[in-house]
Amino acid sequence: MSIEEKRVWIYAMVAIGVPVVYFAIILGRLRTTGADEIAYAGPMLTAIVVAIAANVGANIVAGMLSPKEANRRDERDADIQLYGRRPEFYVLAVGVVAALGLTLAEFAHFWIANTIYLAFVLSALTSSAARIVAYRRGF
Repeated sequence: MSIEEKRVWIYAMVAIGVPVVYFAIILGRLRTTGADEIAYAGPMLTAIVVAIAANVGANIVAGMLSPKEANRRDERDADIQLYGRRPEFYVLAVGVVAALGLTLAEFAHFWIANTIYLAFVLSALTSSAARIVAYRRGF
């Protein structure tokens, strides 16, 4: 497995793990509190910072474990990255349209912000899945 494929797996695991914890906390609060009263900004910002730090940290560790591969990148890796960006764009676009629809329907900021966050999460997972398939099966 190349270092680039390892980075995609890291990105996918972080894109699954951190949002699962975030949504478990926030949706748990939603059972007892109205959406307008939930303080979601702090947990969301924390989730974003933790995801970035986990991704960077895990990539550093992966690079340290494979120092000879750490800076290797070939044409196939660039093509696979581009291949993963295409479906990522469409998922993110649908999420943004959904958030815009919620905004126009005057939903609470809670729902709009979480829809945007979910759109980013789903786009990251879609991109990762497409890249992993490309590394494993070709494209």
